[in-house]
Amino acid sequence: MSNCERNKKLLLELVRRPENRRCADCGAADPDWASYKLGVFLCLNCSGIHRSLSSKVKSIKLDFWEDELVEFMKSNGNASAQALYEKAVPPYYYRPQHTDHVVLREQWIRAKYERMEFTGQTKYPPLPYTTGFYEGMLWKKGKENTQFLKRKFVLSEREFTLTYYNKENESKGPKAVISIKDLNATFQPERIGHPHGMQITYQVDSHTRNLYVYHDSPEEIVTWYNAIRAARYAYLKTAYPTGSDKELIPKITRNYLKEGYMEKTGPLQTESFKKRWFILDSQNRKLFYFKGQLDAEELGVIFIGTESNGYSVHECVPKHARGNKWNCGVMVETPERQFVFMCEQESEQREWLDALRQVLSRPMAPQDYTTEASIRYKR
Repeated sequence: MSNCERNKKLLLELVRRPENRRCADCGAADPDWASYKLGVFLCLNCSGIHRSLSSKVKSIKLDFWEDELVEFMKSNGNASAQALYEKAVPPYYYRPQHTDHVVLREQWIRAKYERMEFTGQTKYPPLPYTTGFYEGMLWKKGKENTQFLKRKFVLSEREFTLTYYNKENESKGPKAVISIKDLNATFQPERIGHPHGMQITYQVDSHTRNLYVYHDSPEEIVTWYNAIRAARYAYLKTAYPTGSDKELIPKITRNYLKEGYMEKTGPLQTESFKKRWFILDSQNRKLFYFKGQLDAEELGVIFIGTESNGYSVHECVPKHARGNKWNCGVMVETPERQFVFMCEQESEQREWLDALRQVLSRPMAPQDYTTEASIRYKR
């Protein structure tokens, strides 16, 4: 057996070890690349980020590995690197998965290996998301138009608020003071049209409000995201003092289970169908709909309960369809009424049905009954 074949076999044995079976940075299964500078096994996407940072990477299967590099990988590996570079990751800091946007994955990798933020060494000045206070300028979309303007934002963990100002002159006071209590942040670069685009969602007067922001610096927008998560974590620790990190961390921020356009008709199912943008927030069991995908305010919200409480979802063919351009129907039944939606493709119909059934199948928590009652009262 040649050295090349022997080394390839050794590497394949190393990557099958439990600690190396997933990418060291995003958790993707079956990594087939490696950094021989750091001694970690990586997926293809993360290997590309490492290469852009001048880290030395090779394919396990396609490249030639010298004996000394194989020995280096053998004496290191993912568990060893994580013990060093992830020693002091704050519980609220978002650890990206392979399905997350590249800006999150790239900044996680840079924070770990380039800036070495999590090795436990004290940093001066302190990192923004560890101080409980952060301020800066973000590009924000106008409520009534598509123009983005620079606005000052101030995040206060002590006050549990996110404040923004319409003008740089603060003497006129803030445009909005947003409570951290119901705030969510999620990356939406495709919708916003910027690689660092972020959507901030919050509640005001029992309605859902969206802010769309971005920053030219990828490090800055991810810092804002984790600063918001730090403030949310502090709020949750106050609101649920007996809650464990395992219970609280999933509640800090969340990606939405399903988003997309469907056509919607009115309660009599005889009204003309209109195209609407839908967002399924599975954690809060809410299906929101908006006129467009960058709208600031919702048109309506539907609570998704359980079958035992009178909710169901299934395919349908509307009897009196009028004005619809799409033909793949989805019906959501609640104790009050039926909602009929039309999808453009069967694949979209299946995805919506699967996502809605996933929420239906989950038992309702005590706070879900409060949410259900508030939505019924709002109607």
